[in-house]
Amino acid sequence: MKILIADDHRLVIEAVKTKLSELQEGIEFVLAMSADELREAAGSDIDLALIDLSIPGAEGYSHIDELRSRHPALPVIVLSGYEDPAVMRAALERGVLGFIPKAYSPDVMLSAVRLVMAGGVYVPPMLLSALPGGAVPGPAGAPAALAVGGTASAARGGAPTLEHLRKVLTERQVEVLQLLSQGKPNKLIGRSLGISEGTVKIHLAAIFRALNVRNRTEAVVAAQSLTEA
Repeated sequence: MKILIADDHRLVIEAVKTKLSELQEGIEFVLAMSADELREAAGSDIDLALIDLSIPGAEGYSHIDELRSRHPALPVIVLSGYEDPAVMRAALERGVLGFIPKAYSPDVMLSAVRLVMAGGVYVPPMLLSALPGGAVPGPAGAPAALAVGGTASAARGGAPTLEHLRKVLTERQVEVLQLLSQGKPNKLIGRSLGISEGTVKIHLAAIFRALNVRNRTEAVVAAQSLTEA
C-alpha cells in the first residue's frame, strides 16, 4: 500500500506515519510539504491521501479540488487543525471521504482511515450532530452513501444496484471485483493490479459492504446477478 501525506509540519508527518504503519506491514509513504510537491507526488499508484488544508501554495480548497479532478478514484482524507463545521462540510462536499481534526487522538485517526479504506466516509461527530437527520454531505451537496460507521446496506435499505455500486466503489475496487468474479485469488489480483495483498483485502472489505455479502463466494454470485440484470 502506498499512502500520500501532505502537511508542512515534519513532526505531524512523522506522527501520522508511525500510527498508519499499524494498518499493515510494508506501507510506503510519499510525502509532500507544499501544494507544488503534492502535485508532483500524486500519482495513479497512490492508494490513499491524507491532505492538510493549509499547506504552502494552497489557496482555499484549490489543492483538494485539483487532486480530486486529476485522481477522482483516489480516497482523500483531510487532516486539519480546523474544527469549524462549515470548513468540514465544504471539504466533504468536494468529495473527500473523511475530515479528521488534528486535535483528535491517533487512535481515532487510525479508525477513521480504516473506515474510509473499507468503503466508508468519516465525519467528525461535531459535524454529524449539527446536520439535519445526521445526513452526511457529499459532492454537490448530495448525501453520501456511507456515513460514520455505517454500511452500504444500511444506507440503501435494500439490495444493491449497479447505480449504487458505481457511487460507492472506486475504479480500483471495481477492477478488484471484476478479477474476483474471474475466480482469481488475492495474490493474483494484487499482481494484476500492481498492489499488495493487504490492499486487495481492504478493497474486498469495501466490496463486501457494498454488496451486503459476507465472503468471496457471495460477492461473486451477487456481482454476476448484477451483470445479468
